[in-house]
Amino acid sequence: MALHVRGHELRLDAAACAWLAVSMMASLASARFIVEKNSVKVLSPRSLRGHHEAAIANYGVPEYGGTLTGVVLYPSGKPKLATGCEPFGDNKFRSPSGRPVVLLVDRGGCYFALKTWNAQMAGAAAVLVADTADEPLLTMDSPENETPDMAFLANITVPSALVTKRFGDALRRAASSSVGGGGGEEVVVRLDWRESMPHPDERVEYEFWTNSNDECGPRCDEQAAFVRAFRGHAQLLEKGGYALFTPHYITWLCPDAFRGTPQCKAQCINRGRYCAPDPEGDLAAGYDGKDVVVENLRQLCVHRVANATSRPWVWWDYVADYHLRCSMKENKYTRRCAEDVVRSLGARHVLIFFSSGMECAPLAHADLVRRCRVADGQDRQVHGGSRGRRRERRAQDGADCSGCLSDMLIPWKRFPHNFCTIQLA
Repeated sequence: MALHVRGHELRLDAAACAWLAVSMMASLASARFIVEKNSVKVLSPRSLRGHHEAAIANYGVPEYGGTLTGVVLYPSGKPKLATGCEPFGDNKFRSPSGRPVVLLVDRGGCYFALKTWNAQMAGAAAVLVADTADEPLLTMDSPENETPDMAFLANITVPSALVTKRFGDALRRAASSSVGGGGGEEVVVRLDWRESMPHPDERVEYEFWTNSNDECGPRCDEQAAFVRAFRGHAQLLEKGGYALFTPHYITWLCPDAFRGTPQCKAQCINRGRYCAPDPEGDLAAGYDGKDVVVENLRQLCVHRVANATSRPWVWWDYVADYHLRCSMKENKYTRRCAEDVVRSLGARHVLIFFSSGMECAPLAHADLVRRCRVADGQDRQVHGGSRGRRRERRAQDGADCSGCLSDMLIPWKRFPHNFCTIQLA
């Protein structure tokens, strides 16, 4: 689960079962990764002037809404210094003009976050990582499995971004010629985050990646604690018209070859199109993954109807109360408990949608989901570059395919970085 504010994330993951890796590999070909970017403008030398894109890292503190102007320095010498994988020693980086230092390092050799930490400790105000392959930009992430020697992760405060190989090569050549007697002009850049947070109507837009599963151990407990702690702040922002919030629920697609297996049947709805891991990791015990998908749909329905009735903050109350009153451990993870929660919140319109089969409510029942074929072409991306989206919806047996499932539970719209993967530099 991740709270996403256009490039700034608090990552809190749901559990995954071992066999899910097979499905994930099959799904990656049709996945779409959203890469949040900022602008890098080269101010000097004149030969490099222009605007370039950079992919914002998932760690550190970007200057959202602001800019940073600095001098690009490149740590030539030992390969480990060029990659930023070793501490730079006691000497601090300083530019001849006294401007802040934007340290350029090469990709590879260690975790992205370690590069930034070493640069920060050496006085850098920001870090640019130059890619080593000609490929679309990706989001740099911190390690999934934090070990005691990674305590520095929580202390990274400078912003980082990945730049393309072509741009990185140009910066490296220019920065190398400007130091060590090369006689070159300082490489001055402006990092700009002003467009990184969209606010077309003066409201900050943010997204929350989550899951209704409450049996995934510490991660689920952490997620529930976050909802309880942040609920009041989120509701004040929404009631005041300062923020626009959208929840998303992590789901995956069962490959065609596995759709007849017990795993897919227990964890998926709509013929394997929408799936969630088994909560307990045991198909023979407790609740199934498809139960999680159905509750995810109820929560999306709450959000949709609450927004339609100008009460978007109701979603936070529903999710917090459902977790408290309808736990899997107490065998209350049911539609009836969901309806009791809605009644207690006085969300009459949501209850009507739950009960009447209107709008997205049919998608909260497996038998009606099977009647509603949502044939939407999934977003596709090859090495980070997206292809076009094709959508088509057809109703069967009179069912209303209003697009609730397709629009708000999009499989792999954003691949969760800490979901069964460790991304190395």
